[in-house]
Amino acid sequence: MLQGIKWGLAACLALASGIASAQVDVNAFVRKDQFEDIKLSPNGEYLAATVPLEDSTALAITSRAETKMLATFSMGKNTYVDDFWWVSPDRVVIAVAEKFGQLDRPVPTGELYAISANGGKPTILVGYRIGTQQVGSNIQQKKSEQVSAELIDSLPGDDKNVLVAIWPWADEPYTRAERMDVFTGRRSPVARAPVRRAHFTTDNASAVRFALGAGGDNVSKLFHRARDGDEWKLVNDEAVTGRIEAPLGFAEDNRIAYLQVEQSQGPDTVVAYDTVSGERKEVFRNANVDPGTVIYSNGVRDVPLGVFLADGKWSTAFFDSKAPEAHLYRSLEAAFAGQRVRITSSTDDGRLVLVSVSSDRNPGEFYIFDTQAKKAEFLLARRQWLDSEKMADMHPIRLKSRDGVDLHGYLTVPRGVSGKAPMIVVPHGGPFGVRDYWAFEEETQMLANAGYSVLQINFRGSGGYGRRFHQAGAQQWGGAMQDDVTDATRWAISEGHADPARICIYGASYGAYAALMGVAKEPALYKCSAGYVGLYDLPMVFQRGDIQETMSGETFLRDWYGDKAKLAVVSPTNLAGQIKVPVFLAAGGEDKRTPIQHTELMERRLKAAGVPVETLYYKTEGHGFYKPEHQKEYYTRLLAFFNRHLGGATAK
Repeated sequence: MLQGIKWGLAACLALASGIASAQVDVNAFVRKDQFEDIKLSPNGEYLAATVPLEDSTALAITSRAETKMLATFSMGKNTYVDDFWWVSPDRVVIAVAEKFGQLDRPVPTGELYAISANGGKPTILVGYRIGTQQVGSNIQQKKSEQVSAELIDSLPGDDKNVLVAIWPWADEPYTRAERMDVFTGRRSPVARAPVRRAHFTTDNASAVRFALGAGGDNVSKLFHRARDGDEWKLVNDEAVTGRIEAPLGFAEDNRIAYLQVEQSQGPDTVVAYDTVSGERKEVFRNANVDPGTVIYSNGVRDVPLGVFLADGKWSTAFFDSKAPEAHLYRSLEAAFAGQRVRITSSTDDGRLVLVSVSSDRNPGEFYIFDTQAKKAEFLLARRQWLDSEKMADMHPIRLKSRDGVDLHGYLTVPRGVSGKAPMIVVPHGGPFGVRDYWAFEEETQMLANAGYSVLQINFRGSGGYGRRFHQAGAQQWGGAMQDDVTDATRWAISEGHADPARICIYGASYGAYAALMGVAKEPALYKCSAGYVGLYDLPMVFQRGDIQETMSGETFLRDWYGDKAKLAVVSPTNLAGQIKVPVFLAAGGEDKRTPIQHTELMERRLKAAGVPVETLYYKTEGHGFYKPEHQKEYYTRLLAFFNRHLGGATAK
């Protein structure tokens, strides 16, 4: 037995020595994807793809046969292609968004542009820049108006028009549906919403049938009408039923609609709702997770056939297992076993489909699959410079919290490690309605490459596990949400996945808050803490940042943060004296979501308490660093910080 103990100790020392002597190629992980989203044109002649730039994205259109660039669309700093749609065989409509940091969610600007596949300058169809200048032109052509737009329906069979939702620039506006010419931007009215901030859903005949919205109170209401011009009728009021119901689309008969329905217990379900009789029939329920992205039919326009599920690893579930699309997915999933398969687009005749293939170790590859010839043709890889065989496996985990709540998450273990690697606990950002998924994550793989196990837990308040689990996080800053992270860490120790002497906690945005609260509440559990673009003074959120600028934002702060006067006691800035381990902080001066003042105040309080603290500030960066040289410096510093306290690898 003594000999076995000595051998085990020697193996652990050798492992630690090997990790410390290795170096991580940070450049390989911070380097941007070659492409993000790719879609096939309806006739299969063209491909449109978003291309990441340093602080923006561009859209590129190529000929599929000749792989020749035909048209491009790009705008200024912080401006992104939020989404794009082939609305005819050779015309693309583009939605634009802005974000001011790498970690920001893009916020749609409400602008829609269009471009033809065969080249020419893009045309602005609707948005605040109308009347200033057209893209690539100094000629004023359209009258400016203060509205935003989003695409509702591409109107199959009509190559000239689409349906859009128009949002006037007002606090909590009433939206309206309008038909828009994709060449001139000229619009005509179709419907007005009966509720504020409404999103519309059409049937298979492109009639506007549902409106889902909420006022400044954030209480969801769903309305339905039988046909264009009819009066709206209330289907669901969250204030009455205690749940949100959201339309997913219509069956072929345009009578049966599919709704995603929240439940008082457990995850959401999918219900077939008879819009004439009012009868409801449950067609899908999973015991653990909500329905994910909807899978629509290829032949009939936008008929919901199934959903993606993120229950641990990704899977698909179909309402009708005999549907041709179900058979197609099963064939593709068998061909690309162990990976997530997703059809991103197809030709109108359904012969060619564009398939995305990805996994925890594969950043993503694209194939064109011929459904008649049963042949897949490789198109391109997002990150061809990374070797998936050298990436770490991400294992789904499940555990019980201290009060008996089921918690789900992921444990990523470095390749080749048989013992206990040093561990970094990484709470996700958000925190509400956001969750971690089984997917390739650059940061997770970078940490695993440096020799660390990575623990990620979807604490209560996270999305994807039903209404009750989501709302259980409300006003639990430093409370149950934090306890879930602590319980997951203790679970990893008790299960033999972590050495209690070699664990640090690190996160970004809310995750940074949880990282600092973690070492304040549990000073003996972690050996260090790191926070990236974090919020650390909760009362400050009510004065600084972009949440409180609208009535619905103020309601959100009251409902999900709580009483401002009571938040000081769960703010890390006021708990610096309880922190006993070294801290690393990083922030950007242009951060609109978690302003840099949070980090500056946290630094001052830590120093006043005698806590060792390192910082990295870039005044020109936002909510996450854009510039590759800044990202490299950040991760070089972060890995060096973890190296000093856990012994992992440093950056090259």
